[in-house]
Amino acid sequence: MKNFIRYIKLYLHYASKHIKVMLEYRVDFLIGMFSTIIQQGISIIFLKIIFSNIQVLKGWTFYEILFIFAIAFLGRSIHHIFFDNLWTLGWQYIRSGNFERLLLRPVNPLFQVISERFQQDGFGQFIIGIIILLYSTSHIGINWGITEIGMLILFIISSGMIFVAINLFFITFSFWMVDSLPIVVSVFGLSEFARYPVTIYHKSITLVITWIIPYGFTAFYPANYFLDAHGVSILAIITPLIAIISFVVAYKFWNFGVKHYESTGH
Repeated sequence: MKNFIRYIKLYLHYASKHIKVMLEYRVDFLIGMFSTIIQQGISIIFLKIIFSNIQVLKGWTFYEILFIFAIAFLGRSIHHIFFDNLWTLGWQYIRSGNFERLLLRPVNPLFQVISERFQQDGFGQFIIGIIILLYSTSHIGINWGITEIGMLILFIISSGMIFVAINLFFITFSFWMVDSLPIVVSVFGLSEFARYPVTIYHKSITLVITWIIPYGFTAFYPANYFLDAHGVSILAIITPLIAIISFVVAYKFWNFGVKHYESTGH
């Protein structure tokens, strides 16, 4: 418990420094946030263009898919804001030899990697996620109660943790490859499939993004818990369990990678 409180205080200390920097460069903060909103907004426009020519997509309406998008955006915003520094592990820490600096400190090295960057651009993703969540649910007719709101928050946190776990797992290959960013980028591209109902894909794709690289649990299955009209909401219930398992596996693999870390000599 003492260690947990210690790490909370340390993270708040790091975060306060990042916030001070953000306040010093407010224009950069606003540009980064709005660029993210525009980037994600383009995907919504693309979706709208598709549905301007069709009424439903294999039984799914525009607003139902928009609701799935909202869950995806909100889950990814957690990863983007708090864990974005994982992307830099290879070139910023391992290739440069900076990872040795983290090993010399009496603080968990993963915590240090995570806390050394606070990505404000993710707030733009969070904002657009909230906007389309409110917009889509106003057309779907979901009855929101305390239970539903609690489950939504739990699903969004679980979604974020799955994004983090998958990135952590594949970025850990940097301990052997020096920089596994190309692999991480390729795998992360699969998350685009999770923005749409997995029932529209071939069974092989559904299998991959459900049970092998579980991006389906970052958006589609949690969203379907509330939609409940397409017969797979039972998988939404295990989303938190999938998040825990994914993170435990990723963290164990990370520790394995740390034990096998060898300096690049730079």
